[in-house]
Amino acid sequence: MAVQYFLEDGDAMTQPTKAVDGMQTLNRRRGAVKQPKVHVVKNHEFIATFFNQPTFCSICKEFVWGLNKQGYKCKQCNAAIHKKCIDSVIYRCTGTAANSRDTMFQKERFNIDMPHRFKPYNYKSPTFCDHCGSLLWGLYRQGLKCEACTMNVHSNCKSKVANLCGINQKLLAEALSQVTISQVALNTDLPFCLLKVCLFTAVDKSKTPTPAPAPQVHLTLNHLVFHKVLGKGSFGKVMLAELRGKGQFFAVKILKKHVVLMDDDVECTMVEKRVLALAWENPFLTHLYSTFQSKEHLFFVMEYLNGGDLMFHIQEKGRFDINRATFYAAEIVAGLSFLHAKGIVYRDLKLDNIMLDSDGHIKLADFGMCRENISQENRASTFCGTPDYIAPEILLGQKYTFSVDWWSFAVLVYEMLIGQSPFQGDDEEELFESIRTDAPHYPRWITKESKSLLELLFVKDPKVRMDAVGCIRLHPFFKSINWTALEKRQVEPPFKPKVKSPSDCSNFDREFLNEKPRLSQCDKNLVESMDRNAFAGFSFVNPKLESMIS
Repeated sequence: MAVQYFLEDGDAMTQPTKAVDGMQTLNRRRGAVKQPKVHVVKNHEFIATFFNQPTFCSICKEFVWGLNKQGYKCKQCNAAIHKKCIDSVIYRCTGTAANSRDTMFQKERFNIDMPHRFKPYNYKSPTFCDHCGSLLWGLYRQGLKCEACTMNVHSNCKSKVANLCGINQKLLAEALSQVTISQVALNTDLPFCLLKVCLFTAVDKSKTPTPAPAPQVHLTLNHLVFHKVLGKGSFGKVMLAELRGKGQFFAVKILKKHVVLMDDDVECTMVEKRVLALAWENPFLTHLYSTFQSKEHLFFVMEYLNGGDLMFHIQEKGRFDINRATFYAAEIVAGLSFLHAKGIVYRDLKLDNIMLDSDGHIKLADFGMCRENISQENRASTFCGTPDYIAPEILLGQKYTFSVDWWSFAVLVYEMLIGQSPFQGDDEEELFESIRTDAPHYPRWITKESKSLLELLFVKDPKVRMDAVGCIRLHPFFKSINWTALEKRQVEPPFKPKVKSPSDCSNFDREFLNEKPRLSQCDKNLVESMDRNAFAGFSFVNPKLESMIS
């Protein structure tokens, strides 16, 4: 039996949230989770992996070295490779395509179907598996050796090894690359000078036209003075920074490069930069002034929203009155609708990511979980989000579109109105089970319009969830909202944060403010080993910043 407690006394709304026995209030910040990025190559499902023992690449046979997540490992067949060797994989994953049409086509095309002749073998010196890359353990008959090509494997890796006996995959991949280029040359009558242009275009179709020259002014660390830590997570920090000698203040999100690389999140970082740059088109998204990088860090220089986030304010208040909750919900709808119209799914809507400016208007923040180019034909499938806000279709492993944001929106509105989460669990597994199967409880004191809206949003089937089939703006919950005036920020906010100065940070958690505002350092050897081109194209300067710097 699960028991939930709700405050029924209206006077309790004016009191700060207190720990009441049995009542699970919003007294903590909740971090987001994300499924590791899967690189699908020849049906392999490679994931960045930390190897807890010495491991060798199954492609180039060299040692996979480095700290934390040193290389990739296939979820299906356990093949271990360097990240740099992923383009040299030529064989289909034996765990998923042993008898598939693609595999048969490969055999016909390259005529490669040479099984290994493995026999048990006694190794007299330390030897590593040529498939999964790890050590062959034991004192007697530690593994299998191919009589023809001398490949060494674990007994349990035998069934996962492709029939490429005697084939050097790295050299074959390079040869196939040259064959592709030669075919283009043979099948064209263009002069050689024009052929080179055609080849360049064919090899790199993703290149966009050369952009206009970047602004002459570039922001660097020398332009900034850091004053306070505003927030912190596994990604890095958000700090309050002042433009040196100008009296202008910014919130600077700082990512550690090695963490981004090890977690295979380079593309997510670039997506976040593009969404932030796009945010200037909408007043309900946090605006970006500049991005730049140093040897160790990535910097997002954003507008400083000194009103704090909704999590900070709801912890002080307990819950919001209906007018305040409706106003915030309406401005969030405006911001979400803008992202969706651009084909972007947010995937991390929560109280912590809704900021207030000094006037009391909201702005969505933190776009690190965003996914671009979403449509009914191009759906997302990554498991990600903050556990309390994750939609059922994500938990069920289904492909999804914008419906997941409206589920998270429902959780957020419920928390604003009621002061606690709609789904409960002692651990993540119980919480997810509750999200999949339970219906939220609605205290008797909430308005019928509020309950109706939440019930329409908390529909498990994303196809019939509110705003997937109808317009949320027409719901009676928003009857007091003038949408035209709201989208122009002409509606007076029902609450104005206490802000004493442009640099005031009293609306942020003391837990973070008490930390020293300094950049964390990482191992010099690790810095030198990082790919210097991994973040090419990251730097950006908004023209509005030029006048501030110059």
